[in-house]
Amino acid sequence: MMTTTQTRTDAAHSSGNGLENAYAHGRLGRRVPWLVLGATMLLSIVAFALLAAAGSTDGFNIVGAIMVGALGYGVVIFITSLLVEGMRQAKDRLVTALVTTAFIIALLPLISLLYTVVVNGLPRFDVEFFTWSMRSVVGEGGGAVHAIVGTLLMTLTAAVISVPIGLMTSIYLVEYSRGGPLSRAINFFVDVMTGIPSIVAGLFAYAVFALIFGPGIRLGIAGAIALAVLMIPVVVRSSEDMLKLVPNELREASYALGVPKWLTVLKIVLPTAMAGITTGVMLAIARVIGESAPLLVAAGFTANLNYDLFDGRMQSLPLFVYNSYIAQGTDAQAYLDRAWAGALTLILIVMALNLLARLIAKIFSPKKGR
Repeated sequence: MMTTTQTRTDAAHSSGNGLENAYAHGRLGRRVPWLVLGATMLLSIVAFALLAAAGSTDGFNIVGAIMVGALGYGVVIFITSLLVEGMRQAKDRLVTALVTTAFIIALLPLISLLYTVVVNGLPRFDVEFFTWSMRSVVGEGGGAVHAIVGTLLMTLTAAVISVPIGLMTSIYLVEYSRGGPLSRAINFFVDVMTGIPSIVAGLFAYAVFALIFGPGIRLGIAGAIALAVLMIPVVVRSSEDMLKLVPNELREASYALGVPKWLTVLKIVLPTAMAGITTGVMLAIARVIGESAPLLVAAGFTANLNYDLFDGRMQSLPLFVYNSYIAQGTDAQAYLDRAWAGALTLILIVMALNLLARLIAKIFSPKKGR
């Protein structure tokens, strides 16, 4: 009995993940790659900090330090694995390190962008910024409530216009189309609309309203229609892909029970694909909410708060940021602070929409059985 217990104890000690046992058996432990990554990152950050303190660089660059640390991790883990595990395992760890490094490098611009916008936007991220407009404001003060309201109204109206059109188009292509000339024409024009420049959509909306009300007209509804033109192909493609994922067995079971096709689509197909459709709609809204060129042409620019889409010009957050940056007054820093705060607000709105899309997708996703 004692011999069996001693044998199990020795086996447990020999199969441990400690550094000594890992090197002794020619195999790196699970913690070794993480230790190597932490060591290389720490050395890189320390080196960049020393260079910044010595005046060799303009300042401490955290993005550069992380990038150099990630590249150094690949070299160090390859050499360590080569010495301990051999060439075959070293190549495997090198490829894994390269994939990890590529992910980190791809993520660094986003981190740098978010860091810059947050740092520069927080000084004006106050109550006044969300309650005041820029009417009669020169220099410090003022806010972007007129731009926030305009963005939300035009984007919501664009969603109300584009979602039914895009969803019904995708239903026709998936459920009713037989691959005839009409479906091929629809697919062709959807592909063309996906690739058109955004300013073309603004020119289209402006031209339509100029024919009705005369040249020089700028309305919030025109900006909403320009955004809807950009949203429709995105909604069509995302909804079409989600409807195609619905198993045909569900449709056939419904038809076998005598349910008509329109009711099958309404009660079976759409609820099953609702999570993906909702996510696609939210992503389409997030894609157009940052457009500035079509709104500059169709909705115009104003410093006043306007709640009426059919009366007068309407401001948007992208144009507010653009105008604050290019039209700096005597106090340039005040305009720059408002521009950064507007950019931060727009990023937070897009982030909230993406989180809302994930929440809705989770709520409407089909429940798995036990």
